[in-house]
Amino acid sequence: MYRAHWGLREKPFENTPDPRFLYKSPAIGETYARLLYALKGNRGAVLLTGESGCGKTLMARALIQDFNPENTELALLTNPCRTPDELLGEVLLQLGVDSPQPNRIQRLHRLNEALYANFSLGKDTVVVIDEGQLLEDPQIFEELRLLLNFQLNDAFLLTLFMVGQPALAERVRQHTQLDERISARGVMRALEREEIAAYVAHRLKVAGRDEAIFSAGALELIAQYSGGVPRKLNHICDICLVIGYSRKAAQVDEELTYRLILHEEDSRV
Repeated sequence: MYRAHWGLREKPFENTPDPRFLYKSPAIGETYARLLYALKGNRGAVLLTGESGCGKTLMARALIQDFNPENTELALLTNPCRTPDELLGEVLLQLGVDSPQPNRIQRLHRLNEALYANFSLGKDTVVVIDEGQLLEDPQIFEELRLLLNFQLNDAFLLTLFMVGQPALAERVRQHTQLDERISARGVMRALEREEIAAYVAHRLKVAGRDEAIFSAGALELIAQYSGGVPRKLNHICDICLVIGYSRKAAQVDEELTYRLILHEEDSRV
């Protein structure tokens, strides 16, 4: 709708987990490197947490994309499982393992065979649990610990990557044996005010524009309104581009941004 007006190839502020749009501030870049090292090193379990809207899923997708698909088997679980059996069945399904056996022990044997076969072929097996804060049954966390028992003397046959809100970290801490197997932890936080301009510029560049669109005053208001939360920041920036286009503006300035923020606040009342 507004891309041609602003000289963009695509929309820069969509709230979708497109890894290209991950902004690596110094802190985020450090977290990324630490988690990627653990994930690629077969070091057991990795935990990424953060409040809603802070970019956990985007970070996770970027990390996953860094794996070579030719030597990685990935199980991505995006919906919460209610029981350990559901979890085991979903892992097998996502790994493409045909396991009609109703017997739990047989299914575990089947999973062990699949994991060892991947290892023999030089393939890493990564199980990603997204929205992990929705897991509540303590037995599911015990099941996750048991998955990490699939290992050789010097390497895990499976890497577990858990992603979720802070409640996930708290539940993991309550399961000491699982918590002890976390080899790397990362926390996604709201951006600092001084990072907002670089974040916006990064997204605009990925979308095809090198020149600034937002004035310094507009960025300051956006920083205040969003609190640095990327999801909220993306929303207001996107609306600014829409309204700026409708007004045929050459820039998103402070006045336009202020009016939109007032409108957003009024609409919440």
